[in-house]
Amino acid sequence: MFLLKQPVVRTAEVYARMPDAFRKGDVLTEWAQANRGGMPVDSFLEGPVWAPDGTLYVTDIPHGRIFHLDRFREWAMIVEYEGEPNGMKLLDDRHLLITDYRNGLMLLDVATGRVRPYLARRNTERFKGVNDLTFDRHGNLYFTDQGQTGLHDPTGRVYRLRPDGQLDTLLDNCPSPNGLVLSPDEKVLFVAMTRGNCVWRVPLRPDGSVSKVSQFFTSHGPSGPDGMTIDNAGRLFVANPGLGRVWVLNHHAEPVEILMSPEGASLTNLCFGGPEMKTLFMTESASGTVLSVEMDIPGLLPHQGPQRM
Repeated sequence: MFLLKQPVVRTAEVYARMPDAFRKGDVLTEWAQANRGGMPVDSFLEGPVWAPDGTLYVTDIPHGRIFHLDRFREWAMIVEYEGEPNGMKLLDDRHLLITDYRNGLMLLDVATGRVRPYLARRNTERFKGVNDLTFDRHGNLYFTDQGQTGLHDPTGRVYRLRPDGQLDTLLDNCPSPNGLVLSPDEKVLFVAMTRGNCVWRVPLRPDGSVSKVSQFFTSHGPSGPDGMTIDNAGRLFVANPGLGRVWVLNHHAEPVEILMSPEGASLTNLCFGGPEMKTLFMTESASGTVLSVEMDIPGLLPHQGPQRM
């Protein structure tokens, strides 16, 4: 009889805590009113991005801020603007592409702090509320349009933006599409469905279409899968707020490791970084904390985008 091996359980460490000087206190924003039950939040960290120079970038959604942490773990604010920045990816060595819930896709020049629209609308129609993004090796951008969708309204969307500007709708029946990541061979797109409490497996066909979409992993609890990343072995890392953990899944969607948060249950997003790409950085959003844990296998190097600025 085959017995499933029990996953290894480890607790992450606190890498850096947002300084009090940057915390907003009891400020009730429109975003918090809708997404945090009307409770004021001093920050809500998301979108970690590791840069080759050793900088770690994070977003603060409700207060429209982008921060960077240097190699000494010192915080600095790059910009504060009228937006709700969530996921981010490096477009090139100087620019971050941001999924902004309020404004659509936005472009940040990290040297000057200038933020400008990249893709605000489709056919003059606003997005529901974009959430996260990832590039493939050809410069195609995949991103989720989550809004307030869920099991009651499974109309969230997953898009692909091609380097020539063509925007394709890959999925339009999603219950809260959130984080997304490509398999190492880029033949499969994994998409977290937060309110569906699961991860979908989306095969990408050679002609650019999708087919035979299935449910790859099922979680539980008050809030489902959020941000995701992947390592060189193809293991999927799924941040699960509500449970305060990261699921590390093998090719059969079996948890081989469970990484626990020491700071709270709102563990929202994650990325690999460090000199050997073996450090997993995670945002514990409600506490304003960045966590880390060392892994044995390096993360897959993320691709950057096309030059269409």
